[in-house]
Amino acid sequence: MEITRICVLGAGVMGHGIAQVCAQAGFEVNLRDIKAELVEAGISKIKAFLSGSVERKKLTQAEADAVLNRIKGTIDLREAAKDVDLVIEAVVEDIEIKKRVFKELDEICPEQTIFASNTSAQSITEMAMATSRPEKFIGMHWFNPPQLMQGIEVVVHERTSSDTLETIVALCHKLGKTPGICKDSTGFIVNRLLQIWYNEGLNMYDEGIAEPQDIDTAYRVGCGFRMGPFELRDMVGLDTGLAITETHYRAYMRDQFKPPRCLVMKVKAGELGRKTGRGFYNYEKST
Repeated sequence: MEITRICVLGAGVMGHGIAQVCAQAGFEVNLRDIKAELVEAGISKIKAFLSGSVERKKLTQAEADAVLNRIKGTIDLREAAKDVDLVIEAVVEDIEIKKRVFKELDEICPEQTIFASNTSAQSITEMAMATSRPEKFIGMHWFNPPQLMQGIEVVVHERTSSDTLETIVALCHKLGKTPGICKDSTGFIVNRLLQIWYNEGLNMYDEGIAEPQDIDTAYRVGCGFRMGPFELRDMVGLDTGLAITETHYRAYMRDQFKPPRCLVMKVKAGELGRKTGRGFYNYEKST
């Protein structure tokens, strides 16, 4: 199957980046969120990223303008999805919300439309079985930020068709990404491994062994990581991080997946990272 038009659901941290990558690869993209201000915020972030690329001479202004012209923002789900070949879902990490969205899409989209979820931990099988097209349902887990990270986990369940898999793998290559294929399981490959890494970093802080900045520095300088666990958690959002950690803990019931106390308390305090201005670090501008 050939993909020409793509709908991205969710204009947040992941969604707007996915939309940009698809548009830069030449695809027409509908970017949909539930509120106009969320759509506008996502498109503003795309504009800022493209402007930076022009300043760094990675793109010409004409190329950046062409990318933006291929992205259409909307809050209307039917308008966004009615005539697309692929829907990439990047909404909140709540399995019930995702299932409701896919049930709606099932009634809107043509029967040939492929559904892909960008979930990092939820069950692809459970979402697929909420639709009438499980053979056209697949996981397409991008990494943050989508514009820079090269890998995409392509997640299949028992009823994903070979045609769907081949189509999505081919799409990944067209997008300039490297696909890694795995079967449906909580956390897939990368996040299952990362959960233990995140948790041990945060547990060291809970145990009073070291401060977040020192743990992050040790990872960056000693291991060559671009970010440490606290920096990454703040960037993704501590509420999202907690939800993913809890999903892993319920699935595996092992102590190494248990949510660290400092993460739980930060979320209870409403300090969710960069998006709220404060998390493990303070991002609020001094006055």
